[in-house]
Amino acid sequence: MNAKDQLHRFIFLGTQGDERLAPVRGELVQLDRSWQALLDRSKYPPAVAELLGEAAVAAVLLAATLKIDGKLTLQIVSDTPISERTHAAGKPLAVHLLVMQVTSKRELRGLARWHGDALADDTRGLKLLAGGRLVMTIETARGERYQGIVPLEGERLAHALQGYFERSEQLPTRLWLEADLHHATGLLVQKMPEHHAAVDDEDWARIVALADTVTRDELLDLPAETLLRRLFHEEDRRIYTPEHVHFMCTCTRERVGDMLRGLGHEEVANTLAELGEIEVDCEFCNARYVFDAVDAAALFVDLPHSSAQGLH
Repeated sequence: MNAKDQLHRFIFLGTQGDERLAPVRGELVQLDRSWQALLDRSKYPPAVAELLGEAAVAAVLLAATLKIDGKLTLQIVSDTPISERTHAAGKPLAVHLLVMQVTSKRELRGLARWHGDALADDTRGLKLLAGGRLVMTIETARGERYQGIVPLEGERLAHALQGYFERSEQLPTRLWLEADLHHATGLLVQKMPEHHAAVDDEDWARIVALADTVTRDELLDLPAETLLRRLFHEEDRRIYTPEHVHFMCTCTRERVGDMLRGLGHEEVANTLAELGEIEVDCEFCNARYVFDAVDAAALFVDLPHSSAQGLH
């Protein structure tokens, strides 16, 4: 596993010097091979790739703040009507959908959909969306589901996410997100819940000021240990064992089969009659699943009141 495909969690002990009273926590994630695996799934224009990379590290950081067994899905949805989406030459490049998902096992997958001409301008960040909304969905292994929706505000994804925490969590949070075609890195610092004493506020303000000195080149190029030492060398901090992050799509032939069952016997039979077989492509990893008449018949053979005759 590449040393850069890791999540580093740490806390600042503050003036109390006690882990139980830590006023601020932090996270640093650096993606290399996992980012390349995600990027290889589509030929993204550089501006779209950068936004996708920022979303990838942001999703990992946000998922790490949650103590759940499940997954977090980050969606960025543009307000651009379908009728205005075109790839015609000279039309401004724009993103109309971005989805990033991370499991509690640090499994990452995601995609972006765009329109317009990548050579028309050099628009970056949230200007690619020209308005829209940020949707964060948390799903636990027990089937619980929580969702927060806020408007996209600011020029960078980090600004929009900070706004999400201000509106939805009332938890002071700062993020620094950077990505290029080779690496993606994110830094998060967050004030611990129920820490409102004056000394805690001073610790928070000082740590944010230190983190705010970080540059794009430092985030993308420096090893994690070097970066954290350079930013916080005078702070008393505790760093936990790094967690590996890797690209992993959760699609399987069985899950695709379940989806086809959900369409119903008649719909599947009609598709087979028209096309001869059913092809399903996973948008996240480009895996292709093909079902012929025999495969499709097997999907319904154990269901009550089903018949395979229509699938021959």
